[in-house]
Amino acid sequence: MPEAKALSEPQKALHKLGLTRDIDLALHLPMRYEDETRIVKLRDARDGDTVQIEATVTDSHVVYRPRRQLVATVDDGSDTCVLRFFSFYPSLQKVLARGATLRIRGEIRGGFAGWHMVHPTFRAAGGPLPDSLTPVYSSVAALPQAYLRKAVVSGLSRADLTETIPAEYLARLGEAWTLRDALQFLHHPPPDVPLATLEDHTHPAWQRLKAEELLAQQLSQLQSKREHERLRAPAFSLVQGGLHEQLLAVLPFQLTHAQRRVGGEIAADLGKPVPMHRLLQGDVGSGKTVVAALAAAIAIDAGWQCALMAPTEILAEQHFRKLIGWLEPLLAPRGLRVAWLTGSQRKKERSAMLELVASGEAALVVGTHAVIQEHVQFKQLALAIIDEQHRFGVEQRLALRSKPNSAIAANGPPPTPALPLKGEGECQPHLLMMSATPIPRTLAMSYYADLDVSTIDELPPGRTPVVTKLIADSRRDEVVDRIRAQLAQGRQVYWVCPLIEESEALDLTNATATHQQLTEALPGVVVGLLHSRMPVPEKKAVMSLFTGGQMGVLVSTTVIEVGVDVPNASLMVIEHAERFGLSQLHQLRGRVGRGAAASACILLYANGALGETARSRLKAMMETADGFEIARRDLEIRGPGEFLGSRQSGAPLLRFADLATDAHLLEWARRLAPVMLDRHPALAAQHTGRWLGGKSQYLKA
Repeated sequence: MPEAKALSEPQKALHKLGLTRDIDLALHLPMRYEDETRIVKLRDARDGDTVQIEATVTDSHVVYRPRRQLVATVDDGSDTCVLRFFSFYPSLQKVLARGATLRIRGEIRGGFAGWHMVHPTFRAAGGPLPDSLTPVYSSVAALPQAYLRKAVVSGLSRADLTETIPAEYLARLGEAWTLRDALQFLHHPPPDVPLATLEDHTHPAWQRLKAEELLAQQLSQLQSKREHERLRAPAFSLVQGGLHEQLLAVLPFQLTHAQRRVGGEIAADLGKPVPMHRLLQGDVGSGKTVVAALAAAIAIDAGWQCALMAPTEILAEQHFRKLIGWLEPLLAPRGLRVAWLTGSQRKKERSAMLELVASGEAALVVGTHAVIQEHVQFKQLALAIIDEQHRFGVEQRLALRSKPNSAIAANGPPPTPALPLKGEGECQPHLLMMSATPIPRTLAMSYYADLDVSTIDELPPGRTPVVTKLIADSRRDEVVDRIRAQLAQGRQVYWVCPLIEESEALDLTNATATHQQLTEALPGVVVGLLHSRMPVPEKKAVMSLFTGGQMGVLVSTTVIEVGVDVPNASLMVIEHAERFGLSQLHQLRGRVGRGAAASACILLYANGALGETARSRLKAMMETADGFEIARRDLEIRGPGEFLGSRQSGAPLLRFADLATDAHLLEWARRLAPVMLDRHPALAAQHTGRWLGGKSQYLKA
């Protein structure tokens, strides 16, 4: 067999960009265009324009002041222009020799004082002008534009672009372009096309591409949902007088109407022999943990196990403490326990916990990603709960859902309910994902179309509104005075910093320095420091002092963003708030206002450092405390890619469509997807294969 030919550097770069198939190249659309279709005379140029001229070099020399540079003067017969090159090789001097006639393109500056260009592109004059705009593609260093342009033209000519959407459905989009015509146009548009329609993606050719992309996404998610519905899972019914009822009876608070409603939706899912695939979303402090505990109680009542996985040890421990308090007294008479698994456990403690899990004595297992490691063997896992699901990678979530059940593999399932044995059909645990970042409707329709969504849309009574104030960093002394006032009333304070230690790139005060400053400014007050690089025992000790009330001020990085629940904390100071994302700011603000005391969140910002995006974020924080409105604005500011985090790692984020402006195309795709799968399954498969390749499996997470 002949040896595989080694890839050249540009070919490796193509693979790095994900451009491995002809269709990938065809769908790699330009990020902008250059107009090389006409020659402009210098006398007709305007300051700031990007122009193409043909001119003769009249002078060329190297100067050394104020810095070394190659300076060439060219004349096109109507005026002269000075070309400056600050980075150049001797070969460039030869090309720019006096008398050479060149076709030069660049941004022109000057006018009455004389024209000049800095680092223009150029080549020998003459030859025909192109009849279409020149595409400029996103690339990497090892992939020159000329090589990429040839590769795209080649891919476009070879790619299978047969229509996969029946004409009757395309007609509903209005002016329908064929896929081939749309791609050909967008790669090489004529010079008279309004550039604005290309840049803002409103041109009909762009509309066709966006409709195709949205349809591929909807088809993939609907297919995933249907495949999921063919899987089997244990079905549970509420037991009268069982663990669910007992837990409700001992809770020290009443459930809100919203908690009861979503609890009913989850219980209904658990009563079906199909794996639940539900997202439980609710604002910070809305009471998602107790809803998850009640769901676990239903599965435990039937003799099965549950697992709860959280992204950080602090959050996992917060859940563990609550669940131990609620469930352990009810489980103990049954000989069952709540187990704890994290990566930082000592070997002896970890081994004991693993035995509890494998034997089935651990009815509920709470932990970090340690829960999904290979040596963790469940006896009969029926419900997997993933908190802050967007913080886990797709593979991590899939790993928890596919955890082997040793009892099922060896002996078959417990007597109730019936579940297929391995080999007789695929079975999975029910999956409940939780998120304190509410998802805007268009995002739910698009990226979470394969999920059922339950929403807790009210806060428990007793939560006090948090007053948000925006204060310049120059007024830090006033903030410290406010901290003293809160401490004098017996309250506690968070101070959050974005960095652990000094960074040369960003002039930010670090957590360590802030801790030192506050310790000096607040004599007699215990000021703690918490950051992600501290050893776990040290973190636990700091958190224990703060939650116990012995520590007045906690200086922290964002490790306290989720899960920390200290009702006595009434003031949150966020330093360099302009550096944080909107959802992150909202999560941090949610750490206060958990008790009856009036609470405030102070957003400290660096004087003169606010860009437009940061200003928008801080304005939103001042104007609303509604998590859903915050999420909507966050989507507007960041777009879906960042908003979703690792939900879509490796999966198909929308490259062309914009959920803010293309809702009508999304509706069209949603309506068409089931029709395509039912009536045109071969075309549907061809369509998703073209757009997604092998990435659609990530949507199953």
